[in-house]
Amino acid sequence: MCTAITYKTKDCYFGRTLDLEYTYDEKVTITPRKFKFNFRKKDALQSHYAIIGMATVVNDYPLYYEAANECGLAMAGLNFPGNAHYFQEQEGKDNITPFEFIPWILSQCKNLEEARALLKNVHLCNISFSEEFPLSPLHWMIADTECAITVESVADGLKIYENSVGVLTNNPTFDYHMTHLCDYMNLTHLVPENHFGNIDLKPYSRGMGALGLPGDLSSASRFVRAAFVKLNSVSGDSENESISQFFHILGAVAQQRGCVRMEDRSYEITEYTSCINLNKGIYYYTTYENQCICAVDLWKCNLDTSELYIYPLEKEQMVIRQN
Repeated sequence: MCTAITYKTKDCYFGRTLDLEYTYDEKVTITPRKFKFNFRKKDALQSHYAIIGMATVVNDYPLYYEAANECGLAMAGLNFPGNAHYFQEQEGKDNITPFEFIPWILSQCKNLEEARALLKNVHLCNISFSEEFPLSPLHWMIADTECAITVESVADGLKIYENSVGVLTNNPTFDYHMTHLCDYMNLTHLVPENHFGNIDLKPYSRGMGALGLPGDLSSASRFVRAAFVKLNSVSGDSENESISQFFHILGAVAQQRGCVRMEDRSYEITEYTSCINLNKGIYYYTTYENQCICAVDLWKCNLDTSELYIYPLEKEQMVIRQN
């Protein structure tokens, strides 16, 4: 399971947690402008916007989990089992496979307006990358520096939702999550007022305005908690303050080893957390074992080339010893 958010101070930020019980040896990957993007049912793109994000690279093809392009448009795919539905090819449509969806949008669109236009003809097909990499049931959040949308391919077609909260988790469908938020509209960061008749009652602890905020790790609860923490977050405008706050927001929904045990007795954990500065093209991340924030800068690479830039994750814990 996963959680994705947007966050805005002076700059705009986009990122997610990847919560799984295993990894696919993912790495921070930069796709430069002249990398040849091949598509199964569409002509290859020989020239396009540069992209930075987390990907598993297979046969020199970046299978992106989340990414942003040089213009500040970002996109993340999150697990959506049981609801995701992909289709047979349809004539007259842009037949795109789910593993191509992020490159298809980010390589061609500089903002959400252009992405909306491209989405009008997108038809997500049930074509897997390979036998070793079958289709993943996903839904997506797409965002630029101004707003965000959620895209879900379900049995009755492609659904596009305005995402005014800037949060996405997993099941159920996005419209449920937004309705579910109504159950928590009474939550506040303020000291709660007494509405219990004429009895003199006073809060006995700080934070009681958020009584009822769900604390479990289900996708529905993580959506509410991420929305509450994000929408009440306050930080300075500097880069360090902004990314620090971003990681703290996602820390509210992080999964610790031991809390979610799978049937095979493995444990789902937050394998990594990412934060992309959409204005500056910097990809920040932490891993489960390494809480030090690492960074890869899109603009420090030659973007007018055809070879991928691949950066293995720094997974070993870094400790600053002061004596």
